[in-house]
Amino acid sequence: MPSRGRSDDADLGEVSFDPVEFTFTGVVFEWRGPAPFIYVRVPDEVADEIHEEASRVTYGWGMIPGTLTIGATTWYTALFPKDGGYLVPLKLAVQRAEGIELGDTVEIRLRLGRD
Repeated sequence: MPSRGRSDDADLGEVSFDPVEFTFTGVVFEWRGPAPFIYVRVPDEVADEIHEEASRVTYGWGMIPGTLTIGATTWYTALFPKDGGYLVPLKLAVQRAEGIELGDTVEIRLRLGRD
């Protein structure tokens, strides 16, 4: 279960949010969008949790920024909405670094927002 919440610092008058992180697996597929990306669909149960956090992290158009990790490779990107869920774009540098090909099942760690 992702950690969520907010803490108010009464002394400073600042509001901060706990980071929201997810780990999930998905199958790599090609969608006829911008090349040379391939994608992983975020599982529905994780997408539902992301929807709950979307208003505090989105920068518009339904795009959800995040820091993602597959294997030893970490990068910053944005999930984009598709058919009520989200797609994770896997850029070519990530594909090459981790030896990812179409049809592979990958484990993804996602931290929502901008670091």
